[in-house]
Amino acid sequence: MTATPKIYFAPFQGITTAVFRKVYAMHFKGVDKLFTPYFANFEPGHALSQTKMVALKNQSESGIEVVPQVLSKSAGEIIWLAQVCEQLGFKELNWNLGCPYPQVANKKRGSGILPYPEMVDEILGEVLRSINISFSVKCRLGYHSPEEMKGLIPVFNRYPISELTIHARIGRQLYSGTPDLYAFDETARQLQMPVVYNGDIFTREDCDRFQTRFPEINLMMIGRGILNDPFLPLLIKGSELPSDPAATIRAFTDDLYMAYRKERDNNPSVLNAMKEYWAYLAESFDEPVRVFRKVRKAKSFIDYEEAIDQVFGNFHWAGSENKPSAIPDSLQ
Repeated sequence: MTATPKIYFAPFQGITTAVFRKVYAMHFKGVDKLFTPYFANFEPGHALSQTKMVALKNQSESGIEVVPQVLSKSAGEIIWLAQVCEQLGFKELNWNLGCPYPQVANKKRGSGILPYPEMVDEILGEVLRSINISFSVKCRLGYHSPEEMKGLIPVFNRYPISELTIHARIGRQLYSGTPDLYAFDETARQLQMPVVYNGDIFTREDCDRFQTRFPEINLMMIGRGILNDPFLPLLIKGSELPSDPAATIRAFTDDLYMAYRKERDNNPSVLNAMKEYWAYLAESFDEPVRVFRKVRKAKSFIDYEEAIDQVFGNFHWAGSENKPSAIPDSLQ
């Protein structure tokens, strides 16, 4: 029997904000770590902006550890942020080598640094000589090709990386196609630190199929799957859902909406934040396109509130339990 996995909630720029993490953790159980969206574009030695400090306000949410993430190709930047995080009480800093978007990757940041193992080596050497908190890494299988991992594996193995999360795609894929589980297997077997799997875990069946193929890996980072169905960690861990899941989803989205209104002093940008999240959440209703269309059309707070009343009044929360698996069962 495979072990119950630990589940990490992947960071999403613009969605998994400090407000989102706080409200999510109040309503849902099953997540073992919450990762912040990445920190970038700051100047070492100078105070972080108020926005960035707010994002680092809480080291845990409802007992769930929060892990800051940094996007940088400068050892000095990473070291300085690690020192700030240590002073604030964080236990871990995560280095983003996975962001696939061209505007990031073209600057040799995120997954764009993966074709340059010598740069990764130099940065890891400087950082891990200089910081006192745990340092984990999130990466892809490469940027252009999984072959790039051949140069990175010995680099990663040289250093005391606390955990290495691998999104089983290359950067140029963005989120298209399917995870390359064969390249992931080849990579994971050669790594000497704990490996965290990331990629297309949308249902409990996805998790079961993955664990059947990789029983030795019981750490998972899930992003879109939890955004689609906030109950997914509970389902994976075999826990019972509330008797009325739709009521919990309604309470969560109402609390999130009001928390954003308070944080942003009723700025209309609240609507954009909620629409961005509903683009994912709508996927677990019985008619996702119609649900999201209603939310998307809202141009005012009154419009939004009426749309949400219609969504929960006219559509059924289906969750992820009956969705087809995204992980193939013919992996042997």
